Amino acid sequence: MLVVEDELFVAMLVEDLLFDMGCEIVGPAASAGEALAAAKAEQFDIALLDVNLGDGETSFETAEVLRARGVPFAFVTGYGDQGVRPDLRDAPILSKPIDPRQLARVIKQLGQA
Repeated sequence: MLVVEDELFVAMLVEDLLFDMGCEIVGPAASAGEALAAAKAEQFDIALLDVNLGDGETSFETAEVLRARGVPFAFVTGYGDQGVRPDLRDAPILSKPIDPRQLARVIKQLGQA
């Protein structure tokens, strides 16, 4: 699983939750550039993408690459679906702070995609 998150504490929390669910982690990628490079070169089954990555960057270009590769992903944002570009809103959206039960449901849903 690719984790894209620019806040170290949040990334560590998400990684812990995912490890507890038996996931192996790629990343975390903390910038749009790192996320894009991982999306193009790494092998993983699912991705969690923080929408806003600091310095005005977003994970939308990474989402486009993942969609083209057929890799399911979900967005993580504190802004709800309004924080996600309209053409990408069909992807699951997890609200911050992340509820572990919601995360587990989304991971299960993406794993069945």
